[in-house]
Amino acid sequence: MTGLTKIIVEQGDLLRVLIIGAMSFLLTMLFTPAWTHVLYKYKFWKKPREQAMYGGKATVFQKLHGEKHKRNIPTLAGVLIWVVVAAITILFNFTRSQTYLPLFAIVSVGILGAVDDWFNIREIGGIKGIRARHKMIWLVLIAALGAWWFYSKLGMNSLHIPAWGDLIIGWWYIPLFMFVILATTNAVNITDGLDGLSGGLLAVAFASYGVLAFLNGQISLAIFCATIVGALISYLWFNVYPARFFGGDTYALSLGATLGVVAMLIRSNVGIAVLPLIAFVPMVETISSMLQLLWRRVFKKKLFIIAPLHHHFEALGWPETKVTMRFWIIGLLMAVLGLIVGIVGAGPT
Repeated sequence: MTGLTKIIVEQGDLLRVLIIGAMSFLLTMLFTPAWTHVLYKYKFWKKPREQAMYGGKATVFQKLHGEKHKRNIPTLAGVLIWVVVAAITILFNFTRSQTYLPLFAIVSVGILGAVDDWFNIREIGGIKGIRARHKMIWLVLIAALGAWWFYSKLGMNSLHIPAWGDLIIGWWYIPLFMFVILATTNAVNITDGLDGLSGGLLAVAFASYGVLAFLNGQISLAIFCATIVGALISYLWFNVYPARFFGGDTYALSLGATLGVVAMLIRSNVGIAVLPLIAFVPMVETISSMLQLLWRRVFKKKLFIIAPLHHHFEALGWPETKVTMRFWIIGLLMAVLGLIVGIVGAGPT
């Protein structure tokens, strides 16, 4: 392939990425009013958090967000995101090895999250959602299935370390894959606590992996990422403060799991190495919640006023919008750093 031909091909691929991403945005914008009408008509109200993570009443959370939930904000808006992404991916029949696995993740975990949201809406069984241990069992099963497929069918068994090279880990790739999927799923779910917060961070993260996929010649994966980014930008239009609706677990869990799968799919396995940078804020949010639990258990007192970290800054007096936008800025800067490390560390494609 000559230099001119390569440039033409790359320009055509980039155009496909941008057009399909824009199509995803427009479709989601088109169907959002109708879906919003359904959510309000049938009163799919999100039930507020009433119990703290260590037990007892969530008094600080209720003080911060109790008034918001009194105006009845529906959940389950995230269904539209993964439905649009799935429809576009199936319609255009992208490369199966690059898109079917993340498609499986976003749909399967999306359905699990939708059931959880339905339990929350209807307060089935006297609880506001599927019990945590039951939800974790399903997530582990889905992650295990994906890990087996990556290892046995795709032959993935190594971990790429930037500036060093590939480390063959054999069957240890299976627990690594499961850990990544479970970590990203829960991290995004924990971060989804303020209007627009997780949506902006996820749009940056998927855009970053889309760039890495494109530069690695994984055009179908780049298009898939662009499809998610387009749908997320539309979602953000209605979810920024004051939110018109919430995405729910069907949104947070599905996109968290999909982010992990996309990271594992990036050629040269560099996607795993830069995940802590590209998903820096969700990682810190998760660590803050873990530290809060540990501190409570060991020292019998709280490390933060309330966890995760975004609520702590709210409790310090920061307006919700300031917390969200500053976390967006941090997430964007760290994602750019992750891109630099990913591009330099991947080496020649």
